Amino acid sequence: MSLKAQLEAIIYAAETPITLEQMIHLVKESVVAADDAEIKSRVRSSLEELVGEYGSPSHGIEIRQVAGGYRMSTKPEQHEVVRAFAKSLKPPIRLSLPALETLAVIAYKQPVTVPEINDIRGVDSGGVIGTLLDRKLITTAGRKQVIGRPILYKTTKEFLMRFGLKDVNELPSMEEFEKLVAESFQEELIPAESAAPDTEVAATSATTVEVPEAEKAG
Repeated sequence: MSLKAQLEAIIYAAETPITLEQMIHLVKESVVAADDAEIKSRVRSSLEELVGEYGSPSHGIEIRQVAGGYRMSTKPEQHEVVRAFAKSLKPPIRLSLPALETLAVIAYKQPVTVPEINDIRGVDSGGVIGTLLDRKLITTAGRKQVIGRPILYKTTKEFLMRFGLKDVNELPSMEEFEKLVAESFQEELIPAESAAPDTEVAATSATTVEVPEAEKAG
């Protein structure tokens, strides 16, 4: 089996983005090279060729850098047909507006504290923060050096994977982000509005975003 074919199989089989270093470790025994530097060079070269091949218009799938690694995902121009297919399999999942708002604030203002999030949203976000932590979409980032030393929060690698981002620098505009959420989420973020003591819940419990069961985030 050629090196390029091995890399293709590894990326396809990986459940999460796989790094260049991981791929080198997996294939190095089959690569004929003088030293580790040459092995890395050959693997990188084959990977770049593979990425280029999948980037051609004849492929509906591409290999992208996501969250520090590589993964296969459907190309943006194929999202509509894949979304239609996904909708035919399962009914859409509903994502609460308070969860979307809180996640968006953290994504664009990180690292940020709960009081700062509350000031931006105008309501208590404590319950939603707990849910986002449970879902591993956000994590703690130390404490802010002010009176009371409140905990700082930031997004996680899981967040990058869910939205198909290489890093937070690839975040789109706020409007595009909200659209991305509606297209890409695969699981229900808030299982029940009553579980979050958010003072906005009563006003927004009927306002939700329909999210289809999607393909690998792309």
